[in-house]
Amino acid sequence: MMAVAGQQDGRVKQYSEVFPRSTVFVIGGGIGGLAAALALARAGHTVTLAEQAAEFGEVGAGLQLAPNATRILRDWGLLDAVVHAGVVTENLVARDAIDGSVLTVMPLGEAFLARYDAPYVVIHRTDLHQILLDACRASAGITLLTGTTIIDVQTEAQGATVTAEDGRRATYPVVIGADGLRSRTRDALVGDAPIPSGYVAYRGTIPSDGQASNDVTVWMGPGCHLVQYPLRQGTLLNNVVVFKSAGFARGDVEYGGVDELDTVFAGCAEPVQAALAHVGRQRRWPLYDRAPAPTWNDGRIVLTGDAAHPMLQYLAQGACQALEDADALARLAPGSKASEWDGAIAGFVAEREPRASRVQTTAHAFGDLCHAVGEQRLARNALLASRARDDFTVADWLWADRAPAHL
Repeated sequence: MMAVAGQQDGRVKQYSEVFPRSTVFVIGGGIGGLAAALALARAGHTVTLAEQAAEFGEVGAGLQLAPNATRILRDWGLLDAVVHAGVVTENLVARDAIDGSVLTVMPLGEAFLARYDAPYVVIHRTDLHQILLDACRASAGITLLTGTTIIDVQTEAQGATVTAEDGRRATYPVVIGADGLRSRTRDALVGDAPIPSGYVAYRGTIPSDGQASNDVTVWMGPGCHLVQYPLRQGTLLNNVVVFKSAGFARGDVEYGGVDELDTVFAGCAEPVQAALAHVGRQRRWPLYDRAPAPTWNDGRIVLTGDAAHPMLQYLAQGACQALEDADALARLAPGSKASEWDGAIAGFVAEREPRASRVQTTAHAFGDLCHAVGEQRLARNALLASRARDDFTVADWLWADRAPAHL
């Protein structure tokens, strides 16, 4: 039996109302939870989704959707809406944050589309969330609940029982924990904790005159970087700065303040320093992930999205991997026989865990490359400068449609 952390003294309130009946219960109404609910409903399952907040919503700014995600969104009939709300990227550009030099450019035009069969799109996080939410609301197979905090999930012989803080309780053939980085469901299954990276992000968007390029540009600096790209059809420019905190290294409880921000970027090129004026300084975002989990499920309870594989942002794959999870769940889910869920979950974990774990660990390595210092920075610059513009092989393992494991 498994109980989600958060139950106090083994007691819950008495309940007078049960949850709706459905095949699947999803915990969490973020991008990963909505995607899982939508994909499973499209596959013919009924879904109840519980969000603990009083209203559905997302925080943050932009995110990047590589072809491994946009192919899925196209299959769901949502890509046109995503493109309309976002921007189709023309190039991925890496520049040195100190001298401003262009290190490498990956064009995302005809050759890219022929190779990966889908575009690279940048979109505001709230816009993608709203598109998924609208699709879920339009589905007759999905019941959406807000203000519902799940405090207990227990495995049963033929499913799992969920209990809410207000006492509602019901048993479902399968329960999906899509409750994010600080997942209570994962806490119970795995027993680990989020790991601070020692890096801090500041984010912000500013109005654009529409003349900015449709590129995603990363300025790589020693222990820091800046990412810039347009949003909402070019009407906004997204700026994200990330840096290694000296305060974290000292053991400060509150680390990564604006004084550190200005100090770290002081030696960077003028365009990078100018971007610092366009990030919100009232809120910092310490960056966390978790180590790849030794298990994603306990019987019919299974993790997805950031609950299963929270990752640092250096490959821009957090949302993409959540969409892959949802697609795999729907593809492997059984038909009308609830007894087949055990095999479906086993197949899902066997397919997704190695890939998502590889993305997690590779994100760490790419972060190290991005933040290289001294001689390592010079070696990185030379390596990136030697790349041919039309060489996509480094990304095939990540972006190709079910690429062979050896890529």
